[in-house]
Amino acid sequence: MEEIQKAHHSEQNKANLKSRLNRIEGQVRAINRMIDEDVYCDDVLTQIRATRSALNSVATKLLDHHMKSCIMNKVNQGQQEEAMEELLVTFQKLMKD
Repeated sequence: MEEIQKAHHSEQNKANLKSRLNRIEGQVRAINRMIDEDVYCDDVLTQIRATRSALNSVATKLLDHHMKSCIMNKVNQGQQEEAMEELLVTFQKLMKD
């Protein structure tokens, strides 16, 4: 059975990410209300763009942490090939639409 990997985020980092995600959750609820209230399509699309941007910001923060922590730990343990493969897979996941 394969071992489940875990990230090790500081409490400050967790709080920052959770705060961002809570705001995004609020934005998604607002989009849902906008649809219910027949808000003008362009305004809904603007809110969707802002939400997507906020999600990209969270992804960027997580990627930064992943590279500086998880990937560097593997490199420092002599697992350079595994680290680079993991990084490539991570980038591929982020690039998919």
